[in-house]
Amino acid sequence: MNRQVYLYNGPEFGERDDAVAAVKDSFKKKFGAVDEHSFYLQETPFSQIMTILQSGTLFSDGVCVVCKNAELLKKKDELSMLSDWLGSESDDKAVLIFVSDEISVDAKLDKLIPPANKKKFYEKFDSDKIPWLTGFFRKNGYQIKNDAAELVLDLIENNTQALKTECSRFFVLFPKEHQITVEDVEKVLTHSREENAFTLFNQIAEPTLAGNVRFEKALAILQSIRLSKENSSVMIIAGLASCFRKLILWHESGEAAFPSRLMQNQYRKAARIWTKGQSSAILALLASTDMEIRSGGSAMEDILLSKLLFEIVVKKGASMETAQYDVN
Repeated sequence: MNRQVYLYNGPEFGERDDAVAAVKDSFKKKFGAVDEHSFYLQETPFSQIMTILQSGTLFSDGVCVVCKNAELLKKKDELSMLSDWLGSESDDKAVLIFVSDEISVDAKLDKLIPPANKKKFYEKFDSDKIPWLTGFFRKNGYQIKNDAAELVLDLIENNTQALKTECSRFFVLFPKEHQITVEDVEKVLTHSREENAFTLFNQIAEPTLAGNVRFEKALAILQSIRLSKENSSVMIIAGLASCFRKLILWHESGEAAFPSRLMQNQYRKAARIWTKGQSSAILALLASTDMEIRSGGSAMEDILLSKLLFEIVVKKGASMETAQYDVN
């Protein structure tokens, strides 16, 4: 195989994107001026991507293409195009990087990628999260208390990309060597934040509001999220699933399992709306909706997410097809 091709997949977006950036940087150091392209397979025909790779460039020394949604590359003719390109003579001035949020891609695609050029990026184990976070703060000249680090992980999606983005706020607001406390985290991460899955959960977990009111407010937040840069349905569903897993923990262990008063108040309120059994049913709905969106493409995402919110907020975990609902 003469061509340069890579496959980086899995839900740990931060480390995965760092690996993509490392390939790009190495390529630029070798060739200097490089044309960079990024495509989503759900939006761009693979034949168009191959045309760019095969044509090269007249105005730079190399071409680098990042191909996202790699799990969608399954068609025989597309895989054949890729195989032919990989087997053709090369001057090494083109690099193709496949990226996917999924743990696995089509087996035929996987076989075309050299073992040394592919890696799966899994979510970090719970035991690795605190050391990673404290190390990130330390590298930037800060310290963070363990209970504050635990609260950060409760409030931010479980990937290093989101953690880096959100935690960078502390480096602007506090002087070097400052030790971040729970109070600092509550002040910085619960105020003036863009809407995300966790602010969405906070809204739907407000027991003083009727179900239909919470549902209307939830739809407004969902629309705001979908218009933001963090609009991935995968991340929205993963964030909500994290919240409902914590709610089940609350039902099982109470406030002793939650380090901050903020989290205790949040899940105490949520427990007034959903029982442990309803929370488990909601986790099943989240998983099934995730599978439906992944298999059906982007066309129905907003409809499926709205339906999911209705089943969570109004029907408390019951499917729209199977039960009556109570809007109170």
